[in-house]
Amino acid sequence: MLKYTVFRLMIFLACLLLFWLVGLRSPDQQVLLLLLSAGTSLVISFFVLRRQRDEFSERVAARVERRQKARQTIVSEDELAEDAELDADTQQDADTQRDADDRHTP
Repeated sequence: MLKYTVFRLMIFLACLLLFWLVGLRSPDQQVLLLLLSAGTSLVISFFVLRRQRDEFSERVAARVERRQKARQTIVSEDELAEDAELDADTQQDADTQRDADDRHTP
């Protein structure tokens, strides 16, 4: 991402220099100089830096996918632990009920 940002800044500065050399130098034209430079660099960056954007998007998508898988693993382990605890509680309740039934049976 740093490389992409540096390239964007370089394109902006190149556009700024180009428009300054063309003649947008007076204090009255500073806002126009900045707006033209920003707009032009945006369009140029969109086409020229597509590969860097795509690479970064793929890395982000892979990172998100890894995090989702890790969360699913944690959730699965938690669910297994909860199921085991419930099974143990159910077994204990059944044993307690059986003991109570055995005491009341003559």
